[in-house]
This record gives sequence, structure tokens and C-alpha cells, in this order.
Amino acid sequence: MNLHAKLLEREAAGRPVTVAVIGAGKFGTMFLSQAIRTEGMHVVGVADLDVGRARNQLKTAGWPDAAYNARSLDEAIKKRGTYLSDDAAALIECPQIEVVVEATGVPTAGIAHALKAIANGKHIVMVNVEADVVAGPLLARRAKAAGVVYSLAWGDQPALICEHVDWCRAAGFKVVCAGKGTRYEPHYYQSNPDNVWDILDKYLQIKDRNSINPKMFNSFVDGTKSGIEMSAVCNATGLVAQTDGLNFPPATRFELADVCKPKSEGGTLEKAGVTEVTSSVYRDGRDVPHHLALGTYVVFEGETDYARRCFKEYAMLPDQSGKYAALYRPIHMIGLELGISVTSAALRNEPTGAPTGFCSDVVATAKRALKAGEILDGEGGFCVWGKQQPAEFSLAHDLLPLGLAHNVKLKHDIPQGGMIKWFDVVHDPNDTAIKVRREMEAAFGRRNVGAEPAS
Repeated sequence: MNLHAKLLEREAAGRPVTVAVIGAGKFGTMFLSQAIRTEGMHVVGVADLDVGRARNQLKTAGWPDAAYNARSLDEAIKKRGTYLSDDAAALIECPQIEVVVEATGVPTAGIAHALKAIANGKHIVMVNVEADVVAGPLLARRAKAAGVVYSLAWGDQPALICEHVDWCRAAGFKVVCAGKGTRYEPHYYQSNPDNVWDILDKYLQIKDRNSINPKMFNSFVDGTKSGIEMSAVCNATGLVAQTDGLNFPPATRFELADVCKPKSEGGTLEKAGVTEVTSSVYRDGRDVPHHLALGTYVVFEGETDYARRCFKEYAMLPDQSGKYAALYRPIHMIGLELGISVTSAALRNEPTGAPTGFCSDVVATAKRALKAGEILDGEGGFCVWGKQQPAEFSLAHDLLPLGLAHNVKLKHDIPQGGMIKWFDVVHDPNDTAIKVRREMEAAFGRRNVGAEPAS
């Protein structure tokens, strides 16, 4: 626990950790609200396609006007100000910047920015989980070869879950299951940006509907975001996806060890060593009391009678058999906590979670019957949702990753629930994101052995 001390050392030396933020959306803005208050950290630049929006976001985050009025990167560095731009490449190429935060949420953009950051010797904190599950294992391998850090984003649930898993293993426990909580019912996968309000209005009091992006919110509702995040966890920890993906069993935070254990032991899981997302809604629509929506957890096994007695004696949330126990975190603070990843990369040369193998994928799955000629609209849209699948299954059937199912034309009819294959869509094999994805499949897929160390 010495990150703060290291930041103070950098501050005293007049060498704050220098950061560029790409994407001034919700996550990026939450980070910026804390970064300006963090001694030893200097946000040199913020890049967004809409510079006016970035300016408004900084004002909303409590930044004084004078803090982001630098007229150039040189001025920002010399006067410790912040430069706003629509040119992400210029920030990435700036020699004085150490860490790039990629927070666009667009898979193709995230891959391009990560490649450029690695080529320019920058650490990359990949808030963009969508990009990570498309090509993260290859990006992390390239970063390591270049001597820089590729990291998942602390504050987002995947990095927090990775920390749970690491804690378990470092303490000598066998991980049975890890995941998070959310609000989910089986019919949610059919939700779209128009009817998502029927679900959101039940539990969120959003008075101004123009204040949010319904397509983005819908990706959280229809199960896509859960599949993306659990795949990121699998690829970073070596846990695997269940054969049929996520099942979203309802569970209170006190039932985690009973619910998230193998079916052979009375639980709901296909086997041990997987990810699962628990629902805060029972199948009849009632709210689950003491649910874990917005939280994270890990279930682990006590392999000796002594450990199991300790589970009970110290109220470690054991299951009814006493064999398993759970640890949970009730919340995640999203961008407000992101500074942990930035400082860990810059000052410890360590990621807060990073993919080491290709264990899990998120594949484009039809929400309704789709017709040849339709244009897919990607994450959170009207056409497809993202289903978590074992990477071996995805590769064996040449399935299209959800992150590349945007603005592509269907060549064949797809039934409702059908998983879309590469040959079902028109795609450009020379597109950078597609080339990187295909390179990753070749590098990790044919000899997929789980959490393979990057080299």
C-alpha cells in the first residue's frame, strides 16, 4: 500500500505522473474529477471528437476554467495545465506523456489507440473493455514485449474481480467462481434502445431521458455488458466461460457460496473455475433482498476441515455444507477509482489485471430473426446482443465477435437466438481491428491452453 507515497515522491521531485485521457464520457469524466485532486498526477491532455463536450465535462467535474485552457501540449507541460484536442494521436505521440487512458468505448478505436500507445512506449489503461475482449490478449502480449504495461481499469468490475481472484490464489484457496451482480431477467436479451425504458423506469429515476444514451444503457440491460466483462475476467485469470454462457441466477449476497458452486454440490454452476453474474431479480419479477447489483464477488473452496471450521468461526459467508465461502465488495466506483490503475502502471510497472490468454469470447447473437441485407448495429442495439462463450467454441465455429458486429451487412438470414459467423457478414479483411483480431486468433486459438503467459 505505497502508491500514495510514490506519488508524493514524484510530486516532490517535480515529476508528476503524466497522463492523456482519450474519451470524455462518463468514465473518463469521473477519473478527471479525481485526477486534478491527486498529488503527483498531471493530466496533460484530453482528447475527444467533440472538444466542446470535453470542455463541458471538465466544468461539470469541478475543474476551474484556467486548468484546461492550455493552447498546446508544450504549454500544458510547461505550465502544468491541460490541453483539449480532437487529435488523440498527437497526445499518444507526445514524448512527455507516460500513461494513456483509453475510454472511448468503441472497440475499433480502442484497438487502434492501444497499438499506437504501445508503439510509442506508453502504458495503456484500457477502460474500453469492448476492445479488450476483441483483441486484448494480443495487445497485452505486444505491450509486454515493448516493455510497457497494458492494464484493465480499476474501478470497473473486471479489474476488481481479478483482484478478488488474485487474493484467493495468493492465500492458497481454490477459486470456484468469480463475478458480479446485476439486474437481469431472461427476457432482457430482447431489449433495444426503444423499449429499454420499460425496464429502466422500474428501478432508475431518470427524469431527463435526453441525459443518457439509451443504446449504451441497453448494453448493460440486455446481458451484453455482463458477457463482455466476464470474458475480460476469464482472459485475465484463466477462469473459463460456462458452455451456455451466463445464467444470471438470482442470489442475495449472503447466498453466493450456495448459488455459485457446481450443480453436483447443490449449486447452479456447470463446474468449478468459471464466471457467473447473479441477478437482483427473481424469475417471478420480485426484487432479491440484499442483492449484489453493482458489486463483485468470489467463491472459493476450503480444502481442509480446519479451513472450513474457520469459515464458520469467522462468518466467512459459508454455504450450507461449510465447504465453500464467499468474499464480496458491495460497490464499484467506476472512474473515481481509476487512478489506482494509472499509478500502478507508472510507478510499479504492474497492471491491475491484464489478459494472459484467450479463454472466453463474446459472440454476436440475434435478438430477433434477421434478414440478409440488414446492417448490424452492434452493442446495445436492435439486432444483436453479446453472449459469453468458451473461446474454443467460438473459434471452432468461426463466430463473429460482438465488438466487430457494428455497421456490417448480413449475407444470410439468421434465426432468433442464432450466433452469427464471420461468413454471415460482409467484412473488410484489411481493416485494422479485423486484422488484429484474426492475428490474435492465430496466436492464441489453435493452441488455446487457458491462461498462457504472454511472451
